[in-house]
Amino acid sequence: MQLERQPRLVDGQLPIFVFPTELVYFADDPSSHKQVLTLYNPYEFSLRFKVLCTSPKRYSVVDSEGTVRPGCCIDIVIRHKEISESSYGRRDRFRLNIYEQGRRQAIGRKDISAILLPNARGREDSDELETASHSTDPGNVLFTTVARPRTSPGATVVLLAVVCIVALMLPTQGEKQSHIPEYLHLTVNQKLIAAYVLGLVTMVILRT
Repeated sequence: MQLERQPRLVDGQLPIFVFPTELVYFADDPSSHKQVLTLYNPYEFSLRFKVLCTSPKRYSVVDSEGTVRPGCCIDIVIRHKEISESSYGRRDRFRLNIYEQGRRQAIGRKDISAILLPNARGREDSDELETASHSTDPGNVLFTTVARPRTSPGATVVLLAVVCIVALMLPTQGEKQSHIPEYLHLTVNQKLIAAYVLGLVTMVILRT
């Protein structure tokens, strides 16, 4: 695929390639409560993106901001957090702002609608539900940054960190003055590996 070297603006905006253009959640299908937006970058320069939403408290976005390298794509996971009957038929909108590296002003944007339906059969009635009680004027919509969901490190990660710390505290082979059995003495290479793994685990814990 031939990449675009310079941004070709259309009406002052950079064309954005994202799929799908609508997110449909079904209350009776837990697998649909998490949807994926795929953002493509067909250009020869990196793009920064930021995800905004009209109802940020209803959704969580794993990576609401990031960078897409030239000729690559990125998946943005959007989870619906308020699966309730009161939200049926409500149409929210996400806005994907695109920036060039080093610039604060957006050079492109794309709006993606999101709707919660009771089941797949309710898809045909979604327009009537929206018109009845939840219609909004596109010109008066306020978009807000979606918070990244907070996660805690899993038990496996914590256990691995503890094992590495214990390994570093054990004596090294060749040490004479130690009350610990010799078969528990580690080599220098083993301790280096434990230190390396501990560094990786620490980075994972700090990012969660």
